[in-house]
Amino acid sequence: SRIFAKALNCSSPNGPEPCGECENCRQITEGRSLDVMEIDGASHNKVEDVRPIIEAASFRPATAKYKIFIVDECHMLTTAAWNALLKTLEEPPPYVRFIFATTEGEKVIPTIVSRCQRFDLRRIQTTQIVSRLKHVCANEKIDASGDALLAIARGAEGGMRDALSSLDQLFAFKGPKISEEDALSVFGLVSRKSLEDLAGAILAGDAAAILTQVASFDSAGKNMRRLAGELLAHFRNLVVCRTLGENAGASLEVTADQLATLREQAKKCDASRLFRISDLLSDMEDKLRWALGVRTLIEMTLLRAGRVATTATIDELMRAVRALQAGGASPSASAVSAPSAAPAA
Repeated sequence: SRIFAKALNCSSPNGPEPCGECENCRQITEGRSLDVMEIDGASHNKVEDVRPIIEAASFRPATAKYKIFIVDECHMLTTAAWNALLKTLEEPPPYVRFIFATTEGEKVIPTIVSRCQRFDLRRIQTTQIVSRLKHVCANEKIDASGDALLAIARGAEGGMRDALSSLDQLFAFKGPKISEEDALSVFGLVSRKSLEDLAGAILAGDAAAILTQVASFDSAGKNMRRLAGELLAHFRNLVVCRTLGENAGASLEVTADQLATLREQAKKCDASRLFRISDLLSDMEDKLRWALGVRTLIEMTLLRAGRVATTATIDELMRAVRALQAGGASPSASAVSAPSAAPAA
């Protein structure tokens, strides 16, 4: 919100970007601008809390072009407070601008939304967060591996501020050299390679490897619910990679190393099986919200996913029989490409 306010009041903007050096930009950055008023809607949500805004809107800005009012978490304002602001919002003075910020836009009453321009900010892509973190590390002389920065970006879930805060926290505790294990310990995540190895074990139907890896994650105190979500995202990426082939890179928020692994794993399983595995993982993620035996549910689901990846289905058997009959071969001959001839559970 402050960046937007600086863009509106900057004396020497570079196109749409504020210069960050003029007096107006410095005052807004330091929170001492007389023409920018910020209110926390969570703690100032009553009629008496918005009256200062109504009164201040009648006065022209002191030095800047606009008098700007920023209301954070505006969905917390009461209906009475919004109604008190309504007249000012309908007919604001030409020098007044309102910025309403919220994480729950659907809770803002329709009469207010209809009088505003709404901009939905999306999550920042993981690759962009990694790129920015590399830039910060270069400037601050921090030696962090690529996998460590990827772990920080994964933990931030699209939030640049969270990623930078985590990097700062790791720097404070670990010093200028940060490893992937350091970053993983903060978020309770599993490493990129471990996640890919688990997906590989599922695609290979290796029950022993699946159980061993899940046990190691649980004993290491990893966030098992988060593991389920990341595994589902990995198989979603496999579906995209299998479907789009060489054009998949543009649709995936992954690094070059991740993309190479996805392409290799996508070759091991057809799209229909990947869809069925993704359905199993999606159902598991939903059940994990209420499950008490988290590890048991994950183990059983992944074992079933391994069977789906490697066991022939009824449709495949029927197609094989029809192909044999059409070719005049003996029906007893094996024409099933899947490792097992039993139907999947």
